[in-house]
Amino acid sequence: MIRVLIPTDFSENAFNAIRYAMELLKYQKSEFLVVHCFADEVYANTMEMSREFFDLYKEKTKEAIDRSLQKVIAEMLEISPNPRHEYNYKAVFASLVDTCNDMANKEDLDLIIMGTKGKTDNRDITFGSQALQVAKYVKCPVLMVPVAYHKNPPQNVLFPTDYIVPYKRRELKLLNTLTANFAAQVQFLYLSRSKVLSHRQEDNKRFLDCCLEPNKVSHAYMVGTNLTETINRTIEDDTINLLVMVNSRHSYMESLLQDSTIDAMGLNVKIPFLILQNLPR
Repeated sequence: MIRVLIPTDFSENAFNAIRYAMELLKYQKSEFLVVHCFADEVYANTMEMSREFFDLYKEKTKEAIDRSLQKVIAEMLEISPNPRHEYNYKAVFASLVDTCNDMANKEDLDLIIMGTKGKTDNRDITFGSQALQVAKYVKCPVLMVPVAYHKNPPQNVLFPTDYIVPYKRRELKLLNTLTANFAAQVQFLYLSRSKVLSHRQEDNKRFLDCCLEPNKVSHAYMVGTNLTETINRTIEDDTINLLVMVNSRHSYMESLLQDSTIDAMGLNVKIPFLILQNLPR
């Protein structure tokens, strides 16, 4: 069973991610846990309240959120009454990042799926602040779904890699599971000044091929230094519908997830973006 956490702020963007999640996992036995974290909204609205009224407001807010979450589950069941799927919900008085990390450990989550943006839907940014925080700090794979992305599940997957970063077998198995039922083509992209691989890189390359069977796997070697430009061009030229990258210390992905650089670097992500986490868990 694949265990999936789906944070929601009850926006259309959030529900779009839910729809994509159900379609992506329609062939898999899956448990979906839809969660809303409400600590920030309670604190923001109760700054001048006494503790007695604060506790009452917190309780009433949770009751209202529980009702909203029940409506979300009802809509999910209406859209996809899939016997392979189990739907649950939870309202949590905590921050989103803390909740995702706690649940990743306690519930042994396989994946977090969320929209790239929430209610604010700022068209001038690629990822909203909540999506960035989760991708940066939560030690679990995160799949971010762009606003209004309604296309088919992944069939052409792009996985940029330097073949140096170690890979986790569990996370590669997840990628394999997500794509195998759609007969996906997984294209690894290696950009360097030289096409020659070290022995370590060759071993990691073979490990990737082994873990992603029976998917069709290819390796593209390109000479250059501008990875962002190369990714953007490849996504467009090869009709890519899932981008996969690994977040690790001192990596391109880590620098990309800095608030001040992600849009400045120009990565134009209009397709679902799966971030694997090479971080302790």
